[in-house]
Amino acid sequence: MAYNIVTIVGSIRKQSFSLKIANALAKLAPASLKLDVTTLQEISFFNQDLEAAPPADWLAFREKLQKSNGVLFVTPEYNRSIPGVLKNAIDVASRPYGKSSFIGKPIGIVGNSPGPLGGVSAVKHLQNILPGISGPILGQPEAYLNGVGDAFDDNGELTKESLKGVLQQYLDAFAAFIEKQNR
Repeated sequence: MAYNIVTIVGSIRKQSFSLKIANALAKLAPASLKLDVTTLQEISFFNQDLEAAPPADWLAFREKLQKSNGVLFVTPEYNRSIPGVLKNAIDVASRPYGKSSFIGKPIGIVGNSPGPLGGVSAVKHLQNILPGISGPILGQPEAYLNGVGDAFDDNGELTKESLKGVLQQYLDAFAAFIEKQNR
């Protein structure tokens, strides 16, 4: 049986590095994991006034998370934090209060950047936001992917062997973490 992992892409840009990395992770995933690459274009803005009759896109996103065995965030860093669309999706999924769709779900986080820091601040912000609304977060290994600008060919295929090795190592650890948490 493969564990279903909602893999949330933190960028909505069509050719985003986060989307390319999420797709590469899905291809590299061991047989024990099925990564469902999920983009955030269709999630409307969170507004607590809508909680009495939540929009269909909120309900579909929450249900997808609730049916999963875990969540993997793949995010860039925008201005030393996470993108607004990712924070919005977290707000949508963590409501109504006390009924977060992330509760009990093991979490993995992969930060990335074409620059030298690899999304460290974005990952650290997710590590600050998620406790209390999610399940356990994989602590080791951490994944801060830097220099990803030249890691893919024109078709979005991962060509940088060193990055492939890092992703495989992370996936192996994440698969073991998911297995342990879903026993």
